[in-house]
Amino acid sequence: MNYLSCVEVQPQTKADAAVIWLHGLGADGHDFEGVVPQLKLPENSAIRFVFPHAPSIPVTINGGYIMPAWYDIMDQSIERKVDLSHLNDSAVKIQALIDREIERGISSDRIVIAGFSQGGAVALQAALTYPKPLAGLLVMSSYFASKESIQINPANSAIKLAIMHGSLDPIVNPILGKRALQSLAEMGFHPDYKSYTMGHNVCAEQINDISAWLLGCLADK
Repeated sequence: MNYLSCVEVQPQTKADAAVIWLHGLGADGHDFEGVVPQLKLPENSAIRFVFPHAPSIPVTINGGYIMPAWYDIMDQSIERKVDLSHLNDSAVKIQALIDREIERGISSDRIVIAGFSQGGAVALQAALTYPKPLAGLLVMSSYFASKESIQINPANSAIKLAIMHGSLDPIVNPILGKRALQSLAEMGFHPDYKSYTMGHNVCAEQINDISAWLLGCLADK
């Protein structure tokens, strides 16, 4: 199996949980690597962090420039026209990484999927269609690109889900985060939603919230 290349941050003890965290357009797996120590997780949390690298492809909105991207974006309108076939292919590759974590001894219900911006759209598709129950899904500064076509797998119809967005985001309009929240609620999910006074990035308050949320997802599992 040809897996996506990944950056991994290992816990001090044998891993019994995993977080697969997807970066945004033009970044790579190192983008959020430095967040791990900022989470200040307990030493006994035993969480392996996996940060995959997106492949490099031409991106239409950037003049066809080749860069790391989970899928092509054809226009920068509020609705965003994206290549869903690319998005689905990326989601399948992320699901392969979930399978690999299970093969490495991590129970599916101790695996969290997280994604920022483009990565959040792929995280939604990958987690909600995965055939085994996952611990949680975190969507940051993103949007629900596949909401019209997604086929939710019953295994994750009650997944713990959080949406976080910057109220000043100039790249992914905050209304898209709210629309994702609404769409997910209409599908029967109960997402947590948090807004932060920031742009298209993460902030210290959010990192603290992510830490608490992760521990909550993995508690008693």
